[in-house]
Amino acid sequence: MPAHDARPGHRTYDAVIVGGGHNGLVAAAYLARAGRSVLVLERLDHTGGAAVSTRPFAGVDARLSRYSYLVSLLPDKIVHDLGLSFQVRKRDVSSYTPVDRDGRPTGLLVGGGPERTREAFARLTGGEREYEAWRRFYGMTGEVARRVFPTLTEPLPTRDELRRRVADDDAWRALFEEPVGVAIEERFQDDLVRGVVLTDALIGTFADAHDPSLRQNRCFLYHVIGGGTGDWDVPVGGMGALTDALAEAARAAGAVLVTGHEAVRIDTDGRTAEVTYRTADGEGVATARHVLVNASPQELAALTGDPAPEPAEGAQLKVNMLLKRLPRLRDTSVDPREAFAGTFHIAEGYEQLAAAHAQAAAGQLPAAPPSEIYCHSLTDPTILGPDLVEKGYQTLTLFGLHTPARLFEKDNDAVREESLTSTLAQLDAHLAEPLADCLATDADGRPCIEAKTPLDLERDLRLPGGNIFHRELSWPYAGESTGRWGVETRHANVLLCGAGAVRGGGVSGVPGHNAAMAVLEAGDGS
Repeated sequence: MPAHDARPGHRTYDAVIVGGGHNGLVAAAYLARAGRSVLVLERLDHTGGAAVSTRPFAGVDARLSRYSYLVSLLPDKIVHDLGLSFQVRKRDVSSYTPVDRDGRPTGLLVGGGPERTREAFARLTGGEREYEAWRRFYGMTGEVARRVFPTLTEPLPTRDELRRRVADDDAWRALFEEPVGVAIEERFQDDLVRGVVLTDALIGTFADAHDPSLRQNRCFLYHVIGGGTGDWDVPVGGMGALTDALAEAARAAGAVLVTGHEAVRIDTDGRTAEVTYRTADGEGVATARHVLVNASPQELAALTGDPAPEPAEGAQLKVNMLLKRLPRLRDTSVDPREAFAGTFHIAEGYEQLAAAHAQAAAGQLPAAPPSEIYCHSLTDPTILGPDLVEKGYQTLTLFGLHTPARLFEKDNDAVREESLTSTLAQLDAHLAEPLADCLATDADGRPCIEAKTPLDLERDLRLPGGNIFHRELSWPYAGESTGRWGVETRHANVLLCGAGAVRGGGVSGVPGHNAAMAVLEAGDGS
């Protein structure tokens, strides 16, 4: 996006949106299309927030989804309502998990159709039991997804209403009432299979399988309900293609988008609000009937002068890479192009995950850091320049688990390097050649690899504690003070439309949609 799309001007808007990330752009597009006057204030020199594509390696024509990279929770409704020019592609392979069994390298490939998956389970476990348990378990979560996902863009149901909608007492107990570790251990026997299932409960969430808070259950739920199927799809053109399309939709509908404008204060009497913002040239004020804050609850509190909630700690290592070629695998029964097309699980056996969590909770980097990788360019090569495609270059994106922010506080740079080295060593253990031999180099001869810790994300994106969800994920039903849409605050005309809203987290646009619906229901715009 250009440095300035327009200037705010001196007028009263129906809505001022603080933050031009994807949720703020969704809200802007909905409100502008409904005839409301909208101003979006973005502090950075571009819109998109964490859902952007960048060229991180000097002189290399590879446009990577830098922070967020797969799409599951974005409802088709939003894409269709806003007329977005945006597509996703399915991945033929869901996952591959390498392991050594009986002294030989093997693995579990999930994908390529039911029969192929059944055969892969049989080879790994020696029978049919684990596959049948897998089929039944994900049949259950699939039915929950079909029933729950449509509610995300409706007014919040009560807990009892959502339970009636799920209409399955066993599923409700497994997902909403007992630690997900109970359900996993009841249904599966193989350690590797148990670990693959558990990983969806730990993405960006520092928890044990049996954590009594059930934070792992909430994370698991959001990872299996997306789109009503639980599929995680590849955004064509990278994640920036989505936010570029959203910015264009908002602008085309009449919203004013300005970058380099940092909101620093919100003053409101509940009916009219003034947003003070700062630019390179000084300060200004925008007046609005409603203010929608597409930022964390901590940032909202700082803007309004309210007490700040405690931040929830982030716990992930994000690594972007560009390779000259995919590495060969020790398990020669699987093609690397299939293994890396889905989610490539590393050190994510059930006991390995438990050990890594215990070590990190004790203040130590895990000895065998768990992580998972996928290759965007196998499904969508458009993110690479034609010359890179012709040469066979590929991207890899790694997401490390159980690396909480507290581990990096003493020396972020040193611990980042230590964590990256240890994580890649776990990957190398399953490769027939070192990953370092496959890395491309940039225009200055440096390896094309970058790593981001929770503290880096806090610095770059203002994610409290580096938490990618802004705070702990919430259940998708109403609580005592959640309001009708889950975006309401103690100020009648100030709404939270970022990932920290109820039913927020991930690239979904749901909080942006719901905040816009709350404004439109208020009915006091022009």
